[in-house]
Amino acid sequence: MTAFSHFGICVADLDRAVAFWSEGLGFTVAERHQIGGEFAALMELEEVAVTSQFLRSDQVVIELLAFSTPTAVAEPRRPIPTLGLTHVSMRVDDLDETLGRLIALGGTEIAGTRTELAMGPATLRFVYLTDPDGTRVELMEIPG
Repeated sequence: MTAFSHFGICVADLDRAVAFWSEGLGFTVAERHQIGGEFAALMELEEVAVTSQFLRSDQVVIELLAFSTPTAVAEPRRPIPTLGLTHVSMRVDDLDETLGRLIALGGTEIAGTRTELAMGPATLRFVYLTDPDGTRVELMEIPG
């Protein structure tokens, strides 16, 4: 049997990231672990000290990783046509309200990404933003 477990996001400030994903997008704060040298080889590191915070929403599980050793490295936002994970997509009831809340929690709207598509009588609305650490998040407002 194979089943999806979770995906991980490296964060600079664990409290800020927890607020973004829980207060901003409704994830439930779950278990927290202190991880050390027992996972160094798995993480391809010589030394590791990291706090692992799990968040859950229905079947989706996110693991936020806040490293104390080594220091996390910030990189520019990856262009979409880069191999690997491109974005996390969230379906929301009210795009503008959710986007405003996420910006207040440290998110940043990516300029020029607002898109509207007519589909029959409905209008589908999309926008990209980044979480406080630069992970691209897509908000989708799809009526009905």
